[in-house]
Amino acid sequence: LTGAQDGSVRMFEWTRPQQLVCFRQAGNARVTRMYFNAQGNKCGVADGEGFLSIWQVNQTTSNPKPYLSWQCHSKTTSDFAFITSSSLVATSGQSNDNRNVCLWDTLVSSSNSLIHAFTCHDHGATVLQYAPKHQLLISGGRKGYICIFDIRQRQILFTFQAHESAVKALALDPSEDYFVTGSAE
Repeated sequence: LTGAQDGSVRMFEWTRPQQLVCFRQAGNARVTRMYFNAQGNKCGVADGEGFLSIWQVNQTTSNPKPYLSWQCHSKTTSDFAFITSSSLVATSGQSNDNRNVCLWDTLVSSSNSLIHAFTCHDHGATVLQYAPKHQLLISGGRKGYICIFDIRQRQILFTFQAHESAVKALALDPSEDYFVTGSAE
């Protein structure tokens, strides 16, 4: 799966020289993040205008439409994570009201899909990592702060400053004992 500054999103197969599917044409908002769900049957794309779009991967048309496309944040959606069996999605980004980390239910109508919004990260959340064993979300922000959320209780557990500049990367070890942060500095 490839995404570009011009907003295009294309899927390729290792053994074929041509693209299999073009999910988005050039001329859309820049792609900020893309993932496949754990089952490999869906892919999601976040963009610089605050949208998250999700497609079924096994499309037979060359330019399929997303089955879900929501504006999750008013300015940008910087990252997201599929939770559980992809029916729950967490997003990070920047919104005018500082609700910069959100939980969404993909099985209900778009008007009722926002489950919870966390007010955190002045100037926006840049990255997001889901820890399934502990049911935690870890987010990093533009000012170097890390927030850890309990998604079962829908509350922020910890906030601390890890860096002087924007957090650009988060990684979680497979046993979920440690996580690592990387910053713009």
